[in-house]
Amino acid sequence: MSVRLINVGFGSIVAANRIIAIISPESAPIKRMIQEARDNQRLIDATFGRRTRAVIICDSDHVILAAVQPETVANRLSLKETSHDEDEE
Repeated sequence: MSVRLINVGFGSIVAANRIIAIISPESAPIKRMIQEARDNQRLIDATFGRRTRAVIICDSDHVILAAVQPETVANRLSLKETSHDEDEE
């Protein structure tokens, strides 16, 4: 079993099979989720001081902040899935 990795910006990489959701950080419920993760030491800040543009929710209850758009992360995830499927054939 191979682990597929997704670049979430600025050299940070996340295991693709651990991602549950990729969302925008603009709404109040997401901001509360980020604060709760920070309080419980489950927050991973991969923005390197830049503005948070995507929030990645993992199956381990970790919350990852990324400085790239959610669409960019989703495109990278789907590109990896497509290339992975082609490799198996």
